[in-house]
Amino acid sequence: MGGVAFSTAALIIVLSVFNGLGDLLRSLNTTFDPEIKVEAVKGKSFEVDSVFLQKIKAIEGVETVTEVIEDYALVRYRDADIVVTIKGLSDNFINQHRLDDHIVEGKLRLRENGINYAIIGRGVRYALNITVENNIYPLQVYYIKNAKASSLDISKLYARRDIEPGSVFSIEKNYDDNYIFLPLAFAQDLLDYGNKRTSLEIKTKSATASVQQELQKLLGDRFSVLTNEQQHKDIYKLLKMEKLFTFLALTLLILVASINIFFSLMMLVIDKKKDVAILSAVGASPRLIRNIFLSEGALIAFLGAGIGLVFGGTICWLQDQFGLVGMGMENSLVVNYPVKLNPLDFLSISAVMIAITLLISFYPASVAAKSFSTEDL
Repeated sequence: MGGVAFSTAALIIVLSVFNGLGDLLRSLNTTFDPEIKVEAVKGKSFEVDSVFLQKIKAIEGVETVTEVIEDYALVRYRDADIVVTIKGLSDNFINQHRLDDHIVEGKLRLRENGINYAIIGRGVRYALNITVENNIYPLQVYYIKNAKASSLDISKLYARRDIEPGSVFSIEKNYDDNYIFLPLAFAQDLLDYGNKRTSLEIKTKSATASVQQELQKLLGDRFSVLTNEQQHKDIYKLLKMEKLFTFLALTLLILVASINIFFSLMMLVIDKKKDVAILSAVGASPRLIRNIFLSEGALIAFLGAGIGLVFGGTICWLQDQFGLVGMGMENSLVVNYPVKLNPLDFLSISAVMIAITLLISFYPASVAAKSFSTEDL
């Protein structure tokens, strides 16, 4: 019973950690990426005009449509430079409030009083040693043009624009080290994109799934309309696979541990040989005897699984409330391991534990019912 309880608790704790990690990933992705993203199926960019945008905004449930120009560029600050991904965003990006709680320095803004400002990832800020407050140096952004390499004028090979560092965001290391947000007009001028956009980011005010369907119907096969989870489907698929294989691996361990139950019941059958014979003598049917030993197995299964579920759930609750186990890293996104209890996990684990234990119990019970009779007295 203790083995069943311990195995059940271990399963609950491990699966709850996977649930917590999944929620953590979703919170990070919904911060950085939009609820719905529209991209061209073929090609890097697509044409956008006021009529096109108006049709999208007319769809019920669409709240904000942010135009995006995204590409690689070289940024230089004083004597240091690195290659980053720049995202040119229309002014209404601020209204989506995705970065409100993640600004660690400066003021969240893309344009103010006619001045363009860059929103910089914290990793980029450290790499270039950028000063945001009381800054006297501009951030230089270089973009390589599609000019012929044989051109004698080097200035024709790239475009350069200067911009003021306005604020610093911190979400997750991968984003912090690689991204800079810029005003759309600035990126449009630097990259010479005209009315082309690489994507549209949409915030909804109703059910995302229904808005996605209406958008796909409007835009047709030339565009892909992706929800936030679909934008990161590979990560979530990998997490689900890891959770599934972990569940199966621990179930195999439980199956191995359940062999102890099998031998315990077999020993019980041998030990109770005379008692079973007496029951047979006074009229107990083989079915009754089998049910007695099956009840013993069921008692181990139900009590062990119940104790394990309560114990595992308690450990997860304590972890969530008080942080019993930390991540062990100074720069981790969260201080303690994230956990989330899922009722479906409790049901599936209970079903597996009870099924395994009852199957293990069936053979000893059958042996007890068939092998002993009044001749053993």
